[in-house]
Amino acid sequence: MPWSYDKLWKLLIDKKMNKVALRDGAGFTPSTLSKLSNDKPVSMNILAKICEFLECNVGDIVDYIPVDERNNSKQTIK
Repeated sequence: MPWSYDKLWKLLIDKKMNKVALRDGAGFTPSTLSKLSNDKPVSMNILAKICEFLECNVGDIVDYIPVDERNNSKQTIK
């Protein structure tokens, strides 16, 4: 996937918060949480809600992984 929310999960750990608390606090659905958990794209509105709730910027919670980097990481794993 071109998106990585690893930074978001690390931030939750630092804040001693779980995914359900994030979902409830930021006000989005379980299906959106599933998308985030599986590095699927979500709307900018959702990212804005998360940023507002966690008091952070988009770059603090999401990374775009270029195609070349994704391909290189897959080759390394094999």
